[in-house]
Amino acid sequence: MRYFVSGDQQRKSLLNALILMFLAYIVLLWVSNGMMYFHRMGLTADSVVTYYLGSEQQFTQPKSYAGLLEVLHFHLFAMGMLAVTLTHLMLMTDFSIRLKIWLSGLVYSSALADELGGWLVRFVHPSFAYFKIGAFLVLELSLAALLIVVMTSLLQARKKMNNLADAA
Repeated sequence: MRYFVSGDQQRKSLLNALILMFLAYIVLLWVSNGMMYFHRMGLTADSVVTYYLGSEQQFTQPKSYAGLLEVLHFHLFAMGMLAVTLTHLMLMTDFSIRLKIWLSGLVYSSALADELGGWLVRFVHPSFAYFKIGAFLVLELSLAALLIVVMTSLLQARKKMNNLADAA
């Protein structure tokens, strides 16, 4: 990461390419996250409630405390690592400080809200299904924005490197 801080990323096309490949991998993660969500439930409150509280008509059981805890345990770590990696990369871009602060806060808060949403539906009240849906959408949109910001910055740096190489 010192290449970003020192400005050496302009001369380090390999690092730039590696980070772009990492971001392509994260795009696949982002897509699969959406696919898993829509495989389990939809953007309707009824589908979220059915997923967490179960359904006699569909012969599904409510999500257990232990099951939710296991998912939460893994997701807190994984989403935290994803968020810190992407926000760290974003901090090294030329975008405004206001955008960086706003987008960082949005990613962390929506990731936490998305994780807590299922717990609220299951153990507090089914009306929190709307909260869960909103948190999921904000998380997906904020992750997409982060990916776009970082990719845009890296592609611009790559273009500058190519222009400098062509001029030399």
